[in-house]
Amino acid sequence: MQRLNWLPHGAIYWGRDILAESAAALGQHGIGRPLVFTVERLRPFYEQHLSAHLEQAVGIFSQLPAHAPDTAVRHGLDEAVRLGADSIVALGGGSVLDAAKAASHFHHERTGRFLPIAAFPTTLSGAEFSHYFGVTETHGAEPFKRSYAVRDTVPKVVALDPRLLLNTPRELLLTSAIKGIDHAVEGMREVDVAHPHAVLASAGVERFFSVLEKWPHGLETRDALEQGLITLDDLLQLQLAAWQCYFFPASVLYGLSHRIGHILGGTFGLPHSATSCITLAPVLRASTDRYGDKLRIFCAGALHKEAAFLLADRISACVERLGLPSRLRDLRFDQAHLVKVAELLQKNYPTEVGDLNDHSPAALETFLEHLW
Repeated sequence: MQRLNWLPHGAIYWGRDILAESAAALGQHGIGRPLVFTVERLRPFYEQHLSAHLEQAVGIFSQLPAHAPDTAVRHGLDEAVRLGADSIVALGGGSVLDAAKAASHFHHERTGRFLPIAAFPTTLSGAEFSHYFGVTETHGAEPFKRSYAVRDTVPKVVALDPRLLLNTPRELLLTSAIKGIDHAVEGMREVDVAHPHAVLASAGVERFFSVLEKWPHGLETRDALEQGLITLDDLLQLQLAAWQCYFFPASVLYGLSHRIGHILGGTFGLPHSATSCITLAPVLRASTDRYGDKLRIFCAGALHKEAAFLLADRISACVERLGLPSRLRDLRFDQAHLVKVAELLQKNYPTEVGDLNDHSPAALETFLEHLW
């Protein structure tokens, strides 16, 4: 039986130059007395575009490293309680959104009340549309990124304005787009081609490719805009693609590419978005039995399992053309750590490891070696 689960969003605003209007409307959706979660490099953007429209904001918390470590989440939560915040405005990428969701969740555990979130995302992974978040636990033998799924932490308001992407470093912006494609593709793991996820995700992937496959080499976003090589509408198309790829996150389960990314990011500190550039295409090629012919929705005219290889080739070609990392060695990952990666995957995600066509004990280690 197929099923569609909805998340409790209040409103999603999108378009050019909508930041002031959307920020001013937050009170209509229960976003009052917010604590702003962001990172230091985005403070000037906040002061220029948002602060004047958040007159009730109680403060800013910007000590938010990548991968939402539990220590930073606790400090953010303590600051929210100390300042009497009633909500959170999250300005940033996936790690900022994860920290905001985690703080809301743990605030509920502490007080019985969630802190509603308004999201102003600066990357393209789509974290603002989901109830999933990860917190990197730092107290064990090694760091481990624990996954959560809490419906009441999904942002009540999301604002998509292309200006949010202007200060995002090129590699972070483009790798997060590949992460967005990862959500679309691995989202097919538990649904069929008639599911609404499949319909929207296939449109989102094509929308992503329509912009990424013409993206200029080597230029930061502002420079590419100034030279007329991309437009603000191109940036908005990327934001809409991320939304389409992650439109029904409560109805899908993700696979081995995501789980490898959690280990590489949470435990070994690799950039979370970049891991999809390395893992997604190889996982598709090695998991054709799992996906069968479902991926044909992304490849018009493809037959049966051929679609997995065609889609993987298109993803790989896009990654290469954009100059993004395609091997673990590109991120200076120590090859000796692959044994530990395999151990953590087998221990924590055996079902996803089982997606590999080859179920032999050595198959996972061989697969990881090929990623290096």
